[in-house]
Amino acid sequence: MSTLPESLGSVLDGAFHGMRCARESFTPQFVPREVGTITSISTGIATVAGLPGVGFDELVKFPGGVFGVAFNVDEAAVGVVLLGEYWHLHAGDEVERTGRVMDVAVGDGLLGRVTDPLGRPLDGNGPLSERDRLPIERPAAHIMDRAPVTVPLQTGIKVIDALIPIGRGQRELILGDRQTGKTAIAIDTILNQQGQNVVCVYCAIGQRASAVAKTVAMLRERAALEYTVVVVTEGNDPPGLTYIAPYAATSIAEHFMEAGRDVLIVYDDLTQHARAYRELSLLLRRPPGREAFPGDIFYIHSRLLERATHLRAELGGGSLTALPIIETEAQNISAYIPTNLISITDGQLYLSPRLFELGVLPAVDVGKSVSRVGGKAQRAAYRTVAGDLKLAYAQFEELETFARFGARLDEDTRKTIEHGRRIRACLKQPELSPVAVPEQIAVLLALTAELFDRVPIDQMANAESAVREAASTIPAKVCARFDGTAELEDEDRRMILEIAGRALARFHPKPDLKPEAKEGLQPDPKSIPEAETEIEPKAVRKVKS
Repeated sequence: MSTLPESLGSVLDGAFHGMRCARESFTPQFVPREVGTITSISTGIATVAGLPGVGFDELVKFPGGVFGVAFNVDEAAVGVVLLGEYWHLHAGDEVERTGRVMDVAVGDGLLGRVTDPLGRPLDGNGPLSERDRLPIERPAAHIMDRAPVTVPLQTGIKVIDALIPIGRGQRELILGDRQTGKTAIAIDTILNQQGQNVVCVYCAIGQRASAVAKTVAMLRERAALEYTVVVVTEGNDPPGLTYIAPYAATSIAEHFMEAGRDVLIVYDDLTQHARAYRELSLLLRRPPGREAFPGDIFYIHSRLLERATHLRAELGGGSLTALPIIETEAQNISAYIPTNLISITDGQLYLSPRLFELGVLPAVDVGKSVSRVGGKAQRAAYRTVAGDLKLAYAQFEELETFARFGARLDEDTRKTIEHGRRIRACLKQPELSPVAVPEQIAVLLALTAELFDRVPIDQMANAESAVREAASTIPAKVCARFDGTAELEDEDRRMILEIAGRALARFHPKPDLKPEAKEGLQPDPKSIPEAETEIEPKAVRKVKS
C-alpha cells in the first residue's frame, strides 16, 4: 500500500485539525420558543391558547406565513386579529410568538409605489428595496415638540383656499353623503402639490378595487404618483388589514415628516375603518355601546389623527397634514362617528347633496364648513381679497331661501342676490382642474370689487376663464408678493382690477337702442301697433269693458 505524498498528507492533517478544533469549541445554544395552538377560527380572528407571555399588539405567526396581532389578552386565551388569508388555518395548528410589534417599511423607495399595509407591493414593479421599518403604532409628538401652523396648504380649489383655508400640520375633516365628491377634493389637493415639495400619502381603506385602480391611473397620468405613496386595502380583504391600514400609512408619512419634509395624508375613508373595528370587536366579544360601536372607537381615531402636526424647527420643521374622509347617512352630521371626528379635527368641509344636485361643484356648504386653524396660515393676499366674501355668500344663501316665497324684493336685496349668484358661479370648479394662486387672486379680487355683477349669469363660466387667462399678464414682482406675509398694496390691487376689467369688458351687455332713439331716424306712424297708440291705461280699459 503506497503512502500519500508528504504535501497532501500535511494538507489533510491541517483540515482535520481545524474540524476538530471547531467541533470542540462549539457549544449548542438552546433558544426557547413560545408556541401556542389555535382553539377556534372565525371571520378574521383566531382564538389562541398557550401563549402566556404574549403582549398586546404583539405580532404572532401562523402556518403558511400568515401573521396576526394580539388584540385581546385574556387569562386563558388570546384573541388574535388575522392579517391575511386564513382559509387554510384550522383548530390545533401551531402559533408562534415573534417578540415584536407590527411594523412597516418606510423610505424614499416607497414614492410612486402601491402597497398593502404589510408592505407587499401591489403594482407589479418588484419588491420594495427599503430596509428601514417603523412600528405602525407610535406615540404622537409631545406638545412641546409642536410648532404653530403658519404655512398654508394650497388645495387649488377656490372655495377652500379662499373661505375655508387649510394649513400645513392641520387636520381637516371632509364629510358628506355618498357620491358628493369627497374623494375628488382629496385627489385635487394631491394634484395641486406638484412642484410644492410636499410628499403625499393616499390611504384607501376598504375601497372597491376598480375605484382604487382609477385613482392610481389618474395620479400616474398627471405625474402625481412620483411624489405619492398609495396604501391600499380592498373591500374583500380581511378586516384586520383594513384596521391597520391608516396606522401603517401614518408611519410612512411620519418618516418623511421627521426628515423635515411637508407631508399630506388622505384617509379614504374612516367610515370603513370604524366598521372594520366594530366587526373585530363584536367577534372578540367586546361590549358594544352606541350604534353597536365599542366604547373606545373614539380612541382609535384620536390616537391616529393626533400624529398629524407641525414640528419645531429644532426637530426639522416637518409637518403632517391629515385629510380624513367620513361618510354621512341622510345628511346626519350628528351621528356617532361624524361627531367623534368633528371633535378630534381642526375643522370640517361639509359637502351638501342639495348643492351637488344643483350642479354646484365642489358642493362645499360654506355655512356648515369651518377651518379653526387655517385662517392663521392663510396668505395675506387672500385675506385682503376674500375677507368679506364668506359673509356676502352667507347673506346671499339666506336671502335666496327667502326670495323663493315670491316676495317683492327691494333694489338692495336684489343686488345682493345677483352678487351672490355670481359668487357661487365663480366658486364652481370642475374636477381635476386645480387653480393657481395668481388666477385665484385675480378672480376673487374681481368678485369683491363687483366687476362680475354686470356679466350675464349664463356667461359667468367664460368670463371667469377670461380673467384666469388674463392673470398670466400680472407682473412677476406682484405675483411674488402673493406668497409673502404683507397685504396687497393699493397699486397692486388697482393693477389686478384693471387687468380683470379689460378681460370682462367684452362680456358686458351692450345697451339696446330703440329705433326711434337712433339719430336721424323717425318712427313711422303706420308701423306702430294699434294697442300702443291708445292713450288709456290697460287697467282703465279693463274696467270699461
